[in-house]
Amino acid sequence: MQRHHRSTAGQFVDEAVTALPNDAIRSRDAHKNAPVLVIRADRVQQVLSTLRSETGLDHCSCVTAQEYDDRFETVYHLTSYDDRRRELSVVVPTTKDDPVSESATPVYRTAEWHEREAYDLVGIEYQGHPDLRRILLPETWQGHPLRKDDDQNQPQIVPLRERANPLQDDSRQGETMFLNIGPHHPSTHGVLHLEAVLDGEQVADVEPDIGYIHRCEEQMCQRGTYRHQIMPYPDRWDWGGAGLLNEWAYARVIEDLADIDVPEYAQVIRTMSAELSRILSHLLATAMYALDVSGEFTATFMYGFRDREVVQDLLEDLTGQRMMFNYFRVGGVAWDIPEPRAEFFENVRAFTDTLPQKLAEYHKLLTSNEVFQVRCVDTGELPPEVAKQYGCTGPVARGSGIDYDLRRDDPYGYYEHLDWDVVTEDGCDNFARVLVRLREIEESAAIVEQCVDLLEDWPNEERICQANVPRTLRPAGECYRAVEGAKGELGIYIRADGTDTPARFKIRGPSFSNLSALPAMGAGEYVPDLVATLGSLDTIMGEVDR
Repeated sequence: MQRHHRSTAGQFVDEAVTALPNDAIRSRDAHKNAPVLVIRADRVQQVLSTLRSETGLDHCSCVTAQEYDDRFETVYHLTSYDDRRRELSVVVPTTKDDPVSESATPVYRTAEWHEREAYDLVGIEYQGHPDLRRILLPETWQGHPLRKDDDQNQPQIVPLRERANPLQDDSRQGETMFLNIGPHHPSTHGVLHLEAVLDGEQVADVEPDIGYIHRCEEQMCQRGTYRHQIMPYPDRWDWGGAGLLNEWAYARVIEDLADIDVPEYAQVIRTMSAELSRILSHLLATAMYALDVSGEFTATFMYGFRDREVVQDLLEDLTGQRMMFNYFRVGGVAWDIPEPRAEFFENVRAFTDTLPQKLAEYHKLLTSNEVFQVRCVDTGELPPEVAKQYGCTGPVARGSGIDYDLRRDDPYGYYEHLDWDVVTEDGCDNFARVLVRLREIEESAAIVEQCVDLLEDWPNEERICQANVPRTLRPAGECYRAVEGAKGELGIYIRADGTDTPARFKIRGPSFSNLSALPAMGAGEYVPDLVATLGSLDTIMGEVDR
């Protein structure tokens, strides 16, 4: 495994600054995770385009909008797919009375959805944006919920109105049909609405309509105290089993802000439990995808849930919960391995020892199945350059040959001390994404086994599960940190103002960016292919809508 280590902040920024016009930069600063360039609101495209071409910052991982007493800000969190050590925050302030900024969408396509969310919730307008509409709230919504002056008691009237055909001005010969898929449909994996336009039997246009399960997770986290009240929320962003990975995203960012060093023993437990959580998520993705594509209810679907039950039993023994684990704590984990320890480790090994045989069954049922291959090979094509434009990460990106994994490229936990490989496939289609997830289950099992070996031999007197954390945390500063979630890069940005609650808490869910690429993947496909392509993204709507 190649190991990357974070470089000194600002090491590569000087070359970026020299390539930029002097009048575009207002000032320089630093966040906990990266150096900062503060730029003019009317020079966004010029600055970002130069940064992308001159310094290789080809990944816009997150866009955060926030309000201060005297201004609004948009923060573009930039990094590189090839070198995660290159990380830069570009801050674009605007005035309170006229919050208008140039759009970054022509440079980073993924900014299209992120800026729509910023406009929807904060009210910043982005000039040059191709489609600046609300994205989480209905178009008729009054106000912007994250503004300080928002009146939460004002009535909201949402009238029914006719939906226009996106291709009504299409000059092609023939007729098109508008087809609603969802929002309540088994193939949408949650309350997702696809607005599809069919030209004959092919998809001419498709637009994901999200926001049906928007639960104000960011606002709720902004009202919670750092040490105890925020940690239960991350589990709820992904109820497919990846909750521990989400907990780690929050733990990582607040531990950086508060300068908390997690004991090595706790890091090993975190790594083991996180990889069990990843297996749980990938097994669900495989089982549900078999149901989506080939109606494999009696075989693959049931096998997936059979194997998930074993992992859930292990995690229940460890955390006390089967779904909303709430096991991580700021500074470590809630408690040690359950007693008797030998029995727990024996149960873990019993699962990992039988996993190769079980995975062979999945390959016989799915990847070797001719019908499954016909449905998945060369459908849902996502070339690597398109995946990067949309900010895709996780198995979706690695299925397009993009060698990007935060466990290796921005090391945390105990990963850099273990022997494992980043899995990639260069098929760039639905089939490749299935292969990536099945192979990642193998790698996760190898990581779990190595963690068990370490934990078994750990000296009793050094089994420290938590750091000595102050009862009340009041950090100050700004930080964006991410972990490799089951779906991809799960990041959190926190602006801490010295109180015991965040001034801004922004969640970067990987499914949000991955789903935004669906129109590029689905155009020209048949309707069944569109269903297969959507399933291959393994989206979870709690993570998309938050």
